[in-house]
Amino acid sequence: MGFSVNTNTQAVLALQGLAKTDKELGVVQKRVSSGLRVADARDDGGAFAAALSVRSDVAGLSAVNEQLGGVKGIVETTFAALNKVSDTMKNLRQVVTRLADSSISTDQRAQYETQFSALTSQITNFIEDSKYNGRTLLSTNAAAGGGDIAVLRNENADTFDIAAVDGGAISTALAGGTVNTAAAASTFLTGVFTTQETAVATALNQFGSDLQYVDNQIGFNSDKIDALNSGLGALVDADLAKESAKLQALQVRQQLGIQTLGLANQGPQVLLSLFR
Repeated sequence: MGFSVNTNTQAVLALQGLAKTDKELGVVQKRVSSGLRVADARDDGGAFAAALSVRSDVAGLSAVNEQLGGVKGIVETTFAALNKVSDTMKNLRQVVTRLADSSISTDQRAQYETQFSALTSQITNFIEDSKYNGRTLLSTNAAAGGGDIAVLRNENADTFDIAAVDGGAISTALAGGTVNTAAAASTFLTGVFTTQETAVATALNQFGSDLQYVDNQIGFNSDKIDALNSGLGALVDADLAKESAKLQALQVRQQLGIQTLGLANQGPQVLLSLFR
C-alpha cells in the first residue's frame, strides 16, 4: 500500500465514517432521551406539523370537557331543585285537596292555609336557590343569571343549546293561588295547580335529557382524546426497545471507528521509518 505525504486517505475515510456514526448516534440519543421519534420539525417536518394539529385538538377537547363539567353542575343543580319542587307539590296537592273539602272546620281550614303558604314558599325558595356559579336554568332573566345556555361541545367551538325555564312563573302562579274556600281550592286544584304540575314534569323531562346529553358528550370527548393520543403516539413516539438496541450498536461502531482512525493515523509513521 502506498502512502502520500499530502493526504492520508485512510484517515480521511475513517474520519468520515466516524462522523457519520456520531451523527446517527446523536439522533438515537435524542430519541431515547425524549421518548419521541419526532421531537421537532428537524426530525420530520410533515409528521411534526400533523402532531401539532392533533395536540391542538386534544387541548381544545380537554378545555371543552372542563366547560362541560361546569354545565353539568348547572343542569344537575336545576334537576335537583325541580325534584324538590315536584316532591313538595305532592304535599301541596294533599293540602289543597283537603281545602277543597267543604266539611272541614274553620280552624282546620286556617291550619291548611298556613301549610299551603309554607309549601308554596318552599317551592319559591327551591327555584330561587337553584344557582350554580351564579347561573340558573330556572329563570329567563339574564340579569339574574338566567337564560338559555349555548354549550361548547367540541374542539371546533360548535355548540348545542340548553333552554331555560321560567321557574318564577311556576312559583308565582302557585303562591298566588286562592284557596280560602272549598270552591276556590277546587278550582285552583283543577286549573292552576294541574297546569304548573305539568310544567314541572315537562321541565324535569327536558333537563333529564339535557343532563344525559352532557354526560354522553363528556364521555365521547374523553374517548376521542384517548383515540387522538393513541394516533399521536403512533405518529411521533419512538420505539424505545428498537432505539436502545440501535444505540448499543452505534456505540460499538463509534469505538471501532475511533480505533480505525487511530490505525490510519499510524500510517505516516511507517513512511518515516523508511528514512531512518
